[in-house]
Amino acid sequence: MKNNNELIETLNDLVRINNDRITGYERAAELTRSADVDLATLFRKMADESRTYKGELQQEVAGLGGKIATDTTASGKIYRAWMSVKNMFTGSDRKSILASCEYGEDAAQKAYEDALASDAEIDASTRQLIMSQKTSLKNSHDIIKRYRDMQPA
Repeated sequence: MKNNNELIETLNDLVRINNDRITGYERAAELTRSADVDLATLFRKMADESRTYKGELQQEVAGLGGKIATDTTASGKIYRAWMSVKNMFTGSDRKSILASCEYGEDAAQKAYEDALASDAEIDASTRQLIMSQKTSLKNSHDIIKRYRDMQPA
């Protein structure tokens, strides 16, 4: 059971980072100006992406008999607070919102890397799920980075 507990905690860490992404992208969509429909649409899509991943991870946790995490990560709380404070000082221009989102995407990549490197015994199908989500999140990171890089300095 110890190994299941480690795996449950590892999966719950990923649930938490997806909770962070959902909240972060919902906040980013709120901060976009009405003229930035493309960004608001992108941010909502990424929040939906994390809702899907969260559901898949929750199924894994439930299948292992674990209690599903409903909270966020400590770093996620810091990220959201940082995004709110940054908005007060710099405004909600495209580049600053995208930079904040890229920071969140970096945190998500780190969480997935940590999960794959954890001491938890991860069966092949669960490992494949984590790797597939990580790859998709990397693509999302790259999209955010491309959008950010296109903004004037």
